[in-house]
Amino acid sequence: MESANVMKRIVAVASGLVWAAAILAGLWISWGYENTPGIAGVPPSQWPADSEVQLAADRATLVMLAHPHCPCSRASIDELSLLMTRGQGRVTAYVLFVRPAGLPDGWEKSDLWHSAAAIPGVNVLSDAGGVEARRFQATTSGDVVLYDSQGRLLFSGGITGSRGHSGDNVGRSSIVALLTQGTAERTQTFVFGCPLLDSSSKCDREAESCNQ
Repeated sequence: MESANVMKRIVAVASGLVWAAAILAGLWISWGYENTPGIAGVPPSQWPADSEVQLAADRATLVMLAHPHCPCSRASIDELSLLMTRGQGRVTAYVLFVRPAGLPDGWEKSDLWHSAAAIPGVNVLSDAGGVEARRFQATTSGDVVLYDSQGRLLFSGGITGSRGHSGDNVGRSSIVALLTQGTAERTQTFVFGCPLLDSSSKCDREAESCNQ
């Protein structure tokens, strides 16, 4: 009888250890995903001459390239809203929502589109086929480029510290410093988001943890 009780306790302890290990593994995978950046773009050092986006002549111009169905990019839009408040009157901003080839008109007008359009001073445009994304050499949703009035690249990268999480981060503070002080310690940061030119289904699968 005693040996049977001992065996039960051993099984219970072992089960508990397996359960704890599974929880820790899940947390580790989630943490790793959230903190793994997307592929960094290499934007041109000078504003692309063939871009249909208008470079402002009297202030800096910011362009964010975004996937309209990337849950992680909600945080990027939130950060852009804060950035525009702090850089008011110093920057003209665009959010270009990529619509991959073969998808119907209007597919890109998601809740992210409407959130971006509601930010004062932000112009929202469709990027059919990812033409502008290629001109700015962006590959990951949430990628931001900042150019001065002469078309010189000032900053490139993301404005969140990890996937799908808002809060103080180097990207946003660097852009604000460039707009208000003319200089920043960092001019390049990691970008956290989905691949720009993937379909919505693949993007949603890759970004499930952003909704958790």
